[in-house]
Amino acid sequence: MSKMKFAAVAALATSAVLMMAGCSSTPAATPSASATTDAMAIPTVSVDSAAAAMLPEKYKTAGINVASDIPYAPMEMFDENNKPTGFDYDLSQSIAQKLGVTVSFNKQAWDSIIPSLQAGNHDIIMSGMNDTVERQKNLDYVDYFKGGFAIVVAKGNPAGVKTLMDLCGQPVTIQKATVQGDMLKALTPQCVAAGKKAVIINEYPSDPEALNALRAGKGIADVMDAPIAAYAAQTAGKGQYFELITDAANPNGYEPVFTGIGVLKANKELTAAIQAAVQSLIDDGTYGKILAKWNLSSFGVTTASINGTKS
Repeated sequence: MSKMKFAAVAALATSAVLMMAGCSSTPAATPSASATTDAMAIPTVSVDSAAAAMLPEKYKTAGINVASDIPYAPMEMFDENNKPTGFDYDLSQSIAQKLGVTVSFNKQAWDSIIPSLQAGNHDIIMSGMNDTVERQKNLDYVDYFKGGFAIVVAKGNPAGVKTLMDLCGQPVTIQKATVQGDMLKALTPQCVAAGKKAVIINEYPSDPEALNALRAGKGIADVMDAPIAAYAAQTAGKGQYFELITDAANPNGYEPVFTGIGVLKANKELTAAIQAAVQSLIDDGTYGKILAKWNLSSFGVTTASINGTKS
């Protein structure tokens, strides 16, 4: 299932060369980190004295160590100099400024990211991790993002796709064994009720392969995690290959869930300080600028809630 984080990792590696499905000699451009990071530096913000005062003393001297499963563009990835970048990285550095401390951003494999936090190797997790009721048993989450699934189509939207219902009876590309497939299968009763056939699901081993199949005409659309879809539309082929379908009835994507900064339940003071810092970034507009930089404005929140997912 897909990384955003309904279950395990399905990383979209920005350093890989994407190839046209069925035509290995024709490359499709990989989304470039530098194309976006060069567009705007991380905004400089002042320390929020109230938020900084909440931070436990040990973090003021040692800083905050972030665990992140890299790459997963545009949330986190490495730039051409092998340095971390992405939305989560930018937000982490702005949180650092608000708290007046240093924040290091470190690669940690997804399947060991929570155990690593529990072992004391890291202080927080920022890795596009969904805030779920099940995960709340072990961690508290400062929610800073809300996204679901989105539809990507070929540039110009030749099939005129506007909503999920437009996919009924049509071939659609997706990554194999993902929640997206379950969602499209569950659409069948609505398709039938509308006098249409079920979605024809064409599965591929990875998101890049599904996108390249779309570009090769193997489907009229690709359904993927909304932030990844937005980034692919923005950067692949310098924005010339794909476009994101914005459904006015589902501005955060289909079946959206909160994404949160994971903190051990024992670290209540750290959680409170981070929540205050994120809320301060939301209130002063910095958060909105970072969202816009990564083409993620549709997935922003207005309140940095703690454990906002209730069911």
